[in-house]
Amino acid sequence: MASVRWAFRCGSWTPSRSDWLFAARCVQREEKDRIGQFVFAKDAKSAMAGRLLLRKFVCERMGIPWSQIRLERSPRGKPYLVAPLQVTTSSDPSWSFNLSHQGDYAVLAAQQELQVGVDVMKTTMPGSSSVPELFRIMTRQFTAHEWSTIQSADSEHQQLAAFYRHWTLKESFIKAIGTGLGFNLQRVEFHLSPEPLTQGSVLRQTKMHLDEEPEEEWIFEESLLDADHHVAVALGPADKAVSAPLPPPATFTLLSFGELIASASPLTEEDPAYWEGFRMKAEAPPRQRDTRISG
Repeated sequence: MASVRWAFRCGSWTPSRSDWLFAARCVQREEKDRIGQFVFAKDAKSAMAGRLLLRKFVCERMGIPWSQIRLERSPRGKPYLVAPLQVTTSSDPSWSFNLSHQGDYAVLAAQQELQVGVDVMKTTMPGSSSVPELFRIMTRQFTAHEWSTIQSADSEHQQLAAFYRHWTLKESFIKAIGTGLGFNLQRVEFHLSPEPLTQGSVLRQTKMHLDEEPEEEWIFEESLLDADHHVAVALGPADKAVSAPLPPPATFTLLSFGELIASASPLTEEDPAYWEGFRMKAEAPPRQRDTRISG
């Protein structure tokens, strides 16, 4: 049972003209157009990195030529492979993959024979409200047990880190099962690992309760990409029985831009105007700090 964990630091990525135009040529036209509509360069970079991560994975790990890959989104926004149809054999089990981008990173998690969801969040102070006000707004998203854990942290920053840690866990599960905003987040409750979360390690001890019952079939991997970015990977049962034991937890591999496009091939002609649009966004005055709760 193979797994993939990749991360790309899009926050510090400052693409050159040739890099940006090449990247734009290597994604589907409708995705290129969607990325071009973002108001802020930060969002455009995150979205571009995400699409390149997906295509790199499908090309390199599923063995599908870059030019033949066709990705679509489910009504809930989860990416899936349309063409060519994935052929599953006993020697090549089916893959599940998921993507998240927030803060300074875009991340991809993939797993054979299991459902997978991933979410990354940066611990940042709220830009337009206080931490208590953020917690008040988000009261209904967590259970009493979870709020007790979050608010038991010593400092306000540690409370915020615990808040985002819980949020990534919930979002990773929601993304794995493909459910959108209609899911009541209080149905899932997380009991955190007693071990501290540190950079360079992956924890699997955190447990989930679903509708107040322990859920033993789901495994959650938690790690820190750096001191400020939590990432959670949810791994759950697929439609068929798992035939192989779960491999040891893997840390996220940080990719360079060269590694990100190592297998890429252009799908469209170069569009010089696309660079001008991006350059204007990149040179615009910085916006207020990004504190959105999203995946």
